[in-house]
Amino acid sequence: MTYFIMQFLNGLQIGSIYALIALGYTMVYGIIKLINFAHGEIIMTAAYFIYFFMTKWQLSFLLSTVLATLLSVVIGVLIERIAYRRLRNASRLSALITAIAISLFLQTLYMILFTPDPRAFPMTATRFPVLKLGKIIFSSWTLITIVTAVIVMILLQLFVSRHKAGKAMLVVSEDLKGSYLMGIKVNRIVAMTFAIGSALAGIAAALYIVSYPQITPYMGSLPGIKAFIAAVLGGIGLIPGAMLGGFLLGLVETMTKAYMPSQLTQLSEGVVFIILILVLLLKPAGLLGKSEREKV
Repeated sequence: MTYFIMQFLNGLQIGSIYALIALGYTMVYGIIKLINFAHGEIIMTAAYFIYFFMTKWQLSFLLSTVLATLLSVVIGVLIERIAYRRLRNASRLSALITAIAISLFLQTLYMILFTPDPRAFPMTATRFPVLKLGKIIFSSWTLITIVTAVIVMILLQLFVSRHKAGKAMLVVSEDLKGSYLMGIKVNRIVAMTFAIGSALAGIAAALYIVSYPQITPYMGSLPGIKAFIAAVLGGIGLIPGAMLGGFLLGLVETMTKAYMPSQLTQLSEGVVFIILILVLLLKPAGLLGKSEREKV
């Protein structure tokens, strides 16, 4: 039972990271129906920023995270302005191909700039006390990660439901063309959406590299794909759905690795993709999503 609870907490920890990344996918998709596959590379970019701020400038982990998050916001907004804005009225396939191209471009750029060799994150600068509850032993970082994800989700939900700009985002998500007629500055709202998604990626990057202290130009690809699966699982376009999907995916992945025979642990990653296939077959709208009829 003790082992199960420890694995359960580990699952919630990695699930919290997936949930934060999935929120970025959900925000962008909810507004302009774009699956931003370059989102994983924003995470990778933020991780490199944190690494260099801490190793070259000797800044604290918290300050490095704040600065990296701000720079991630700038990069995310620039990507939207340069690459996506002109394709807003184009087919979804064109936008999807562009997103994949940006992802590959950023991976190649960072590989050229920093080489593909992995860099070890300085864990000595991020020491967190160990907590004990009876026989259950876990790092306080686990608790910090889970609480951070929940707080971010609550703040984001309150922003969307109560703030004027958040309500404008809901209007744009319902009817993009009609929003222009209502006087909403759509370009500003879309840019703000990318800014929020990129900020979430910066926070997720900080949580991820402490849990998995290795930085490479390709580090954002797999977490990005898993977070996309989490968004689809919970219901892409829904903030609570992204959180639910992230937690469920983290728990399934952790429990599979913990209880699967050692000879089959390499197949544990495939379980995530099996879940995606099952969701698309049985409930394409996701666990919290609702199927909509579309006139043709």
